[in-house]
Amino acid sequence: QMEDPIQLKEEGNKYFQASDYEKALQSYTQAIKLNKDKALQAVLYRNRAACFLKKEEYAKAASDASRAIDINASDIKALYRRSQALEKLGKLDQAFKDAQKCATLEPRNKNFQETLRRLGANIQEKVNARGTLRIQFSTDSRVQKMFEILLDENSEKEKREKAANNLIVLGREEAGAERIFQNNGVSLLLQLIETKNPELILAAVRTLSGMCTGHKARATAILHYLGIDSICMWMSVDNEEISLAVCNLLQTITDCLLGQGKEEHHGKEEALVLDTKKDLRMITMRLLDMLVSKKVSGQGRDRALNLLNKNIPRKDLKDHDNSRSIFVIDNGLKKILKVVGQIPEMPDCLPLTENTQLTASVLLNKLYDDLRCDPERDNYRLICEEYIKSKIDPQDMDKTLHAVQIVSGVLQGPFDLGNKLLGMKGVMEMMVALCGSEREIDQLVAVEALIHASTKLSRATFIITNGVTLLKEIYKKTKNEKIKIRALVGLCKLGSAGGTDYGLRQFAEGSTEKLAKQCRKWLCNTSIDARTRKWAVEGLSYLTLDADVKDDFVEDEPALKAMFDLAKASDKTILYSVASALVNCTNSYDTKELVPELVQLAKFSKQHVPEEHPKDKKDFVVKRVKRLLKAGVVSALACMVKADSAILTDQSKELIARVFLALCEDPKDRGTIVAQGGGKALIPLAVEGTDVGKIKASHALAKIAAISNPDIAFPGERVYEVVRPLVSLLNTERDGLQNYEALLGLTNFSGRSDKLRLKIVKEKALPDIENYMFENHDQLRQAATECMCNLVVNKEVQERFVADGNDRLKLVVLLCGEDDEKVQVAAAGALAMLTAAQKKLCSKMTQVTTQWLEILQRLCLHDNMEVQHRGLVIAFNLISADKELAKKLVESELLEILTYIGKQEDHPKKQHVISVARDCLTKCMDYELIKPLSQA
Repeated sequence: QMEDPIQLKEEGNKYFQASDYEKALQSYTQAIKLNKDKALQAVLYRNRAACFLKKEEYAKAASDASRAIDINASDIKALYRRSQALEKLGKLDQAFKDAQKCATLEPRNKNFQETLRRLGANIQEKVNARGTLRIQFSTDSRVQKMFEILLDENSEKEKREKAANNLIVLGREEAGAERIFQNNGVSLLLQLIETKNPELILAAVRTLSGMCTGHKARATAILHYLGIDSICMWMSVDNEEISLAVCNLLQTITDCLLGQGKEEHHGKEEALVLDTKKDLRMITMRLLDMLVSKKVSGQGRDRALNLLNKNIPRKDLKDHDNSRSIFVIDNGLKKILKVVGQIPEMPDCLPLTENTQLTASVLLNKLYDDLRCDPERDNYRLICEEYIKSKIDPQDMDKTLHAVQIVSGVLQGPFDLGNKLLGMKGVMEMMVALCGSEREIDQLVAVEALIHASTKLSRATFIITNGVTLLKEIYKKTKNEKIKIRALVGLCKLGSAGGTDYGLRQFAEGSTEKLAKQCRKWLCNTSIDARTRKWAVEGLSYLTLDADVKDDFVEDEPALKAMFDLAKASDKTILYSVASALVNCTNSYDTKELVPELVQLAKFSKQHVPEEHPKDKKDFVVKRVKRLLKAGVVSALACMVKADSAILTDQSKELIARVFLALCEDPKDRGTIVAQGGGKALIPLAVEGTDVGKIKASHALAKIAAISNPDIAFPGERVYEVVRPLVSLLNTERDGLQNYEALLGLTNFSGRSDKLRLKIVKEKALPDIENYMFENHDQLRQAATECMCNLVVNKEVQERFVADGNDRLKLVVLLCGEDDEKVQVAAAGALAMLTAAQKKLCSKMTQVTTQWLEILQRLCLHDNMEVQHRGLVIAFNLISADKELAKKLVESELLEILTYIGKQEDHPKKQHVISVARDCLTKCMDYELIKPLSQA
């Protein structure tokens, strides 16, 4: 038998490594009895604790680890073993403290960090469980009481409304949602839906939405219990509120199945693998079936289309999986084509709203854009061609009419595909032939199709050759307003194909003013359906290319307000047409500058030179802008920007941005624009859309930011969203005015708060601002220097000046010596703040340029008291920073300057200057570099 504790410890270690924990325990126990050394005793206790942990004797393990810790409080192994033992004993708080000590001693140990995370989560879960236990009984009784009130037909109306609202709120809380689910709540909610009481149905559906949010397992269970057929049936009802609520429920379920929305783990669900593909395909198939069912309301059909639009195409084209789009094309493309091919005026038409067919065209476009290769696009085209061919029947004009309507619908979606379909044998000829039909319905459909087809110039040439005479005949002879207005738009569109109004006059055989007056008359006539009135707006979007027309239009306030009201309906076509008309009225389209020399050359060679119309000159444009602002154009534009992304195209966004920029031209109008929501509306336009559109919107934001109080123009967190668009204008590709107004906006922002200054720095604006401080252009250099003057208050900016290897400080010092007074004021202000905040910069300033002292003396003698004051503050900062530096200044002519200013009599206007000079002299006296006059 061994009597050496060290040998016994080694023996115990061997047994432990061999997993013979019993014998290891005996060796360590024997060693503890024989040992007299404290350090070894701690090791023996912690080793024995490890044995007890393996034998699951956690109380003994904790006891031995504690003995080891009593000997050595920083014994990390003993601390960790006690933490493990206490966790098993359920003493989580104590275990967490030990793990925390371990992590403090070894912060990079991943094992300790993981233990801390796990214990923290377990403690939180325990706390939540106690809370849940307390509310469980009250929640159960609350749920029961609510359902009793709701299902009792004799309950008071107020009590039922309160119970319904409380149930919705409860369903949004995790604990409440789970209690409803566990206590037969889904069945009771289904009973509420079956009462056919709209208020109860809404309450039940909204509660179900709350219960599904962020919980995949519960959402799946609710989907299966209710059944997708029932959900689609409820969504099909002719009640907008119920249809929308059910649509939101189905979207919430879809989000959960797709793994979108908030990520949460609930109990054992983390380990549960749910196969969602089958459920997603089932939902998709039912939505496609809804498109062609006569039992579905127009609103229900719109909901189905919106859900398909939102969930089928990829949101990110970098994701290579477009299987959902392929599935819809293979199983439902013909159903979508059937919707776009519907003719509302025919008796067999499916129930539609004004937006149904346009939304279907948007879906066709999104599906086509989601395809990844030519074979997939060829398959899409072949399905369309096959479906159109099946509809063309010379013996059945109604079927043929549907074929033309389908082509018209595709042209409003994937335009390139629509053009290919126009190339099918006989399609264009069929359109022209239908224009000459005696039936009004034939004329209506054919004229619309020709309008959509004429967008491409090659097609327009064919139509000009074959269809213009027919369109003119239809316009003159028809008494049907719907057909007449469409024929007019067709002629307008063809006439504007060349980019001037010459064609309009030629085709329409009358002045454009007369045609525009007719369009305004249709627009204001509320007895005409909205769809037809929208065509009047499209007509005006072409006619307002004429300067006389646009001037008359803005004077017609009822017509403007009627157009704005239609724009708020958020229809894709109307948004583009309204935006186009406004671009024409504000002259915010791009124009080529005519070089005078080339104009003279063209006249000499007797070529036609287009001349600017008198009403397109600046004075007339300004008057039109003022009229539009008075009529409420900003509110209409702000409403248009809120439209769904499927409706508000990038092209429409660009046009709206152009109009906003034109409206912001006069600084006096910018307050009105902000007050009516223009500032808020511009932010999304500056972030998304075409490159041109983003630049225009950013420039409009810069104009507002330059002169407005940011707290009013962009309240709350919104102001931080404006910084990036402004920084995007600090680019050599942008023009000088854009650079200048962006700098003014950033100067305004940087003067508001340090958080805004930090945001500007994080957007990497500093190098660009510094570049503009070198600019030859006086105004740009001044604006950049003023912006830097505000930014140097920020510590991060100061540190960049302190850092070695840059000329930032040198640049600011040299700018203080500029002749431009405004640049001097800003640069001197920046230098004053930098030298006050960072003493290192005081000595660095004397090293960056040999001219520093001469520049400082010029500042202190400046005629402008603002510049002089800042120069004296810089001198005071240098003197205060270092005695040697102060000595250098005293030995220069600066002492004479300071003495001259300090001796001046007190004066209210000059006092701030005199006081700083005296402070400089006082500091020099403190250093004993100079003596008071009485001692000299």
